[in-house]
Amino acid sequence: MSQKKIKTFNEHETQGKEMTEKFGAKTTTDELLSGVDLKANRFLVTGASSGIGLETSRSLVAHGASVVGAVRDLAKAERALASVRDAALQAGGSLELIELDLASLQSVRARADNLLADGRPFHAIIANAGIMATPFGRTVDGVELQFGTNHLGHFALVNRIEPLLVDNGRLVVLSSQAHRVADVDLDDPNFEHQAYDPFVAYGRSKTANALFAVEFDRRHRSRGVRAASVMPGNSLTDLPRHFSHEDLQGLFETVGKARAEAGLPPPELKEIPQAAATSVWAAVVADKAEIGGRYLEDCSVAPINDTENPFADGARSYLFDVEKASLLWAKSEQLINAAS
Repeated sequence: MSQKKIKTFNEHETQGKEMTEKFGAKTTTDELLSGVDLKANRFLVTGASSGIGLETSRSLVAHGASVVGAVRDLAKAERALASVRDAALQAGGSLELIELDLASLQSVRARADNLLADGRPFHAIIANAGIMATPFGRTVDGVELQFGTNHLGHFALVNRIEPLLVDNGRLVVLSSQAHRVADVDLDDPNFEHQAYDPFVAYGRSKTANALFAVEFDRRHRSRGVRAASVMPGNSLTDLPRHFSHEDLQGLFETVGKARAEAGLPPPELKEIPQAAATSVWAAVVADKAEIGGRYLEDCSVAPINDTENPFADGARSYLFDVEKASLLWAKSEQLINAAS
């Protein structure tokens, strides 16, 4: 754990209210935000109706924030988010839901244009939604499903609503330890010329998430906007919904064995409030100059670790390849234009 100096999100209103805390793998969202007033701050959180996204939204509204939660199924989300509405009511925050399918660029454009027409700004965007290790499939626009959902949908959404992100705002993009499995393949992003592997596809999409943050940070830091990618940590959410119990158990055993062989401590599952903490830390608490363009884990900037062990901690250095980040941006624009 490292010692960090934090302020409330409205830094211009909180001079002299600094405090020192120790944050790490076991820090929870509420511990991070203790004493932080988020009234008058507005956030967009994708995938807000379950798991880490739900807890991220809850913690923000529980400290007075206004959250726009993007969800795939409004009726299902309303039921799931009842506790978040309660937390908002008690703290003076608010929760607004919008229906968004990241696997449909038409849906992305429609929701983004609604937000633009509304005109209210965001202090931070948290690109949280994602799918993991799915059977082979394509989005309605013909893009490999994991790359299309995890990366391209967020890329299209964030860039379309970027004018709503305030000066000195933040973009947080959820990546994963799985980025260590594979770098992006810009020549064959849709697995048209190679056998499909669900974990490789997932790893590529998570590397793409981090490279997007790197390039977005480069393009917008001139107005104080900073972007970072986040490894939330492993927790029992519904993300691995495509795994049987046996498959999931086998994965945990594989991870444990690989880490043991590398002399690393066994993996630990986080509680969901701990897993959501790094997203909240990046969006609200961290020094944005320190995290801009970086990959974060356990409420800190992760070290670069280029060991080939896919289950090691830290970031592979290809996450920070600025040339590849620029090429991915161009490829993403090409894919979006081809679908329009």
